[in-house]
Amino acid sequence: MIPAQLFAASAALALAAPATAFSASFQEGESSSYTIFADVVHTAPGQSVKNALVQVSDGKIVAITPGGSADGDSLRAGAVTAGMIDMSPRLVSSRSMVEETREVAADMSVRDSVDPFDRRWRRQARVGITTVLASTPDRNVIGGLSVAMKTLGEGTLDDLVLDGTPVLRGAMGDSPSSGNSPAFGRPTSFYNRRPTTRMGVEWEWRKSFFDAALAAEFPELEGPGADVLRAVLAGNVNLFIQAWTTADIRTAIFLKEEMAAEGFGDMRLILDAAAEAWKEPALLVRSSAGVVLPPFPASGRGGEGSMMAWNVAKLLQDQGVPLALSAHGSTSLGRTLDSQAGYAMRGGLTFDEALAAVTTTPARMLGLDGRVGTVEAGKDADLVLWSGQPFQPSSRVTGVLVSGKLVKDPRPAEAESK
Repeated sequence: MIPAQLFAASAALALAAPATAFSASFQEGESSSYTIFADVVHTAPGQSVKNALVQVSDGKIVAITPGGSADGDSLRAGAVTAGMIDMSPRLVSSRSMVEETREVAADMSVRDSVDPFDRRWRRQARVGITTVLASTPDRNVIGGLSVAMKTLGEGTLDDLVLDGTPVLRGAMGDSPSSGNSPAFGRPTSFYNRRPTTRMGVEWEWRKSFFDAALAAEFPELEGPGADVLRAVLAGNVNLFIQAWTTADIRTAIFLKEEMAAEGFGDMRLILDAAAEAWKEPALLVRSSAGVVLPPFPASGRGGEGSMMAWNVAKLLQDQGVPLALSAHGSTSLGRTLDSQAGYAMRGGLTFDEALAAVTTTPARMLGLDGRVGTVEAGKDADLVLWSGQPFQPSSRVTGVLVSGKLVKDPRPAEAESK
């Protein structure tokens, strides 16, 4: 369970967002019942049912029946999978969503900045991404609490947000120090922001956790968000750190190991955008850290000058590192999340491993595997309909349901108008 003090912090900030009605553009019709016939239903990685009917009602999967056949009222697909999950969509990007007065904002939450009217959420849904982890822009060392949410909802913001394992977002490397300057202004002014170097970023991380851990003995060290940081140390909140390069991956892992060595607790670490994770996979295994890979760059060069190998997913998979893929919010042809799964397969992943990297693994990382990630009776009806075998260049997303709501209709346009 999460400590009571963490709930107190999130109640004042993360849960303080007003109830906001969605516009009609977010609603393609009332939730209803659907029957989907598919040549194959990939219920989970390594599990499939051929010639199956998937029945959906009231936002949930009711049954998967093998040996069925299509009728005039059923939705037709070559294949069906669970809705895809992107833990790093990077669609909450405005600088106005960054706490400017301090670098450590563990008491803040991106929930206060999420715009449910942003059309980009619906675009994510239409390419098959039904769940995302929305996070603050990586301009602070610790940006605040992230929020897991559906890409389509109705009524209020609460209808989008999912209750899973809380996630605290932060960053190593250049992003937190970029643009900071000690040139002028009072030391407490945001014009005199620190840090300005990678070493300064690391110092901010270590100081924050040491202060939070020692505040019981030295109350003067208690600061905003210290209860959240203690929950991270206790393993009740996942720590999600952007770390593109080997140097930053090492720093994040050494931070986790130092806190454990000091007896403060054992963090649950997930590295985002870890393009150079292929260089030292044994270090990731030692730390039990999970990895969310960024989109495959056309040139091989990723963010902050990182070099990403084409077989990085395969190398991590073979080492047993928990692996998820991300498209960083792209809906462009060849850059979507299903394309990233296809590229990972070219690098050596099997279909089942690629499917896990966009469904079951991120669902487990977010503590949402009881609701999403597989096609099972009783789970949310988050489904992707494909023209053929998923992740192949010849196959495309033809239909999408989010919580039982038809976001993309696989039927011909003339059928939709009837």
